[in-house]
Amino acid sequence: MSGQFTLPLLHAPDLTEGRFVVASCNEQAFDFVHRWPDWPAPVGALFGPPGCGKTHLAHMWRARADAILINGREFAAIFAEARKATRPLVIEDLDREPPDAAREHLLMELLDHTPRTILFTGRNPPGQWSCATGDWKSRAASLLAFGIDAPDDGFLSALARNLFAARQLTVSPEVSELIVTRLERTPHAIAGFVAAADEKALSAKRPVSLRLVLEMLGQNSAEGLSTACLAEVRPL
Repeated sequence: MSGQFTLPLLHAPDLTEGRFVVASCNEQAFDFVHRWPDWPAPVGALFGPPGCGKTHLAHMWRARADAILINGREFAAIFAEARKATRPLVIEDLDREPPDAAREHLLMELLDHTPRTILFTGRNPPGQWSCATGDWKSRAASLLAFGIDAPDDGFLSALARNLFAARQLTVSPEVSELIVTRLERTPHAIAGFVAAADEKALSAKRPVSLRLVLEMLGQNSAEGLSTACLAEVRPL
């Protein structure tokens, strides 16, 4: 990809259920979140690489369950308050913090003595979390956990179309496919490009066409594009 395109500053992402794109890479995790409170266990975990959608799912579940959301780094500091509360909890990015025996004892106390539904998130499967105590390592490994794979082409293409639709814009499949193949393969990069394309189209009073996208990507020729894509490149 050419270095001509720079991500703009983004507004806060829309983490509502209506904006979540369900695909093969996240379907099991989505189904687990969606069927709450009919869970086979009161405590579960979502895991996956950055940008896979686990934070979006965690926020969806927080809204469905009226849960309190806590970042893993904050947990020990607000444990007493969290323990007294009766609402469900979301504890995010638990494996981003270094192992800490005191925090792990608090986590086990929370699970053992405060009956409630809890959802953890992390980058790695719970059985691979770095732990300071054997008790917490065993407890983490036993959690009901659902992995989310890195976004694939199908997911990212659907995400691009979804983001354009949220702005009342309709684009051809060739546009969304080109964006996916030429940008960094992350939801953040896709969202940034969609916002920039909308802004450019409005300022230039042009549709979000394949030609406009090519210009933004710094693609001065149609080299490498499919015949179907070439057919979309017409004078405006």
